[in-house]
Amino acid sequence: MLDELEHVLDDLLARAGGASRLTGDAIVADDLGKTYPDGTEAVRGVTLRVRAGECYGLLGPNGAGKSTTVGMLGTLVRPTAGRALVAGFDVMAQPREVRRRIGFAMQDVGVDAFATARELLVLQGRLHGVSRAEAAARARLLLELVDLADVAGQRLAGFSGGMQRRVDLASALIHLPPIVFLDEPTEGLDPRARTAIWDALDQLRRSLGVTVVLTTHYMDEADRLCDRLGIIDRGTVVTEGTPAKLKASVGSASLEDVYLHYTGRAFAAGDTDLREAA
Repeated sequence: MLDELEHVLDDLLARAGGASRLTGDAIVADDLGKTYPDGTEAVRGVTLRVRAGECYGLLGPNGAGKSTTVGMLGTLVRPTAGRALVAGFDVMAQPREVRRRIGFAMQDVGVDAFATARELLVLQGRLHGVSRAEAAARARLLLELVDLADVAGQRLAGFSGGMQRRVDLASALIHLPPIVFLDEPTEGLDPRARTAIWDALDQLRRSLGVTVVLTTHYMDEADRLCDRLGIIDRGTVVTEGTPAKLKASVGSASLEDVYLHYTGRAFAAGDTDLREAA
């Protein structure tokens, strides 16, 4: 299976023509903030840098600002403060340029139940300006990557939640973007489906140099996938580092202890005045 995936990724890399590889900082955010019209501060000055080719994870309690931050970086939520560059383009001044260079898989999977997996991917490719023949070729390869090639012609209505998430991931990759945002990519999935997504992401990063930014509540997922983590508490990044460095900072071998250490104030205060973007 691994040999087959290597061939799939070699083909995808050839089709990308090297364009999917970035150098330096893929994402730069300086004092990024979001205040809603009712005065709610969802994000209170997030500053971070994501290097090209790395997997950066955002951890934090519900309502801490994770999804809002990812939404701003992905041009789905308009910032009210600060500045962010994604693939070298300003998210506010150049949103179309940013969108051409990113893939986005949201927490709530949105697929057409009446379409087949192949049809959905080809349609997404066409919407990104990919020719029909090229979109079909990429769809075949990506469905192999997420282990769904054998059901490519079946309607999505009959897919399990885990299978639909894998199709959604493939859809976010159809235009071979250099940066992918994943909001809770394995939420509610069984261990086999989670492992399939983890393996696909590992292969993409190793072979295509894709930069991944994800939010997650799973400590094992963060430990396995992420090169660095940022922990958000009440709208701001309170600490950042590699999983090993963060665990050492609290004298524990458990990433869960790190999470509780840096977000304990939010739990203790019963902080419910923040909300994340839908």
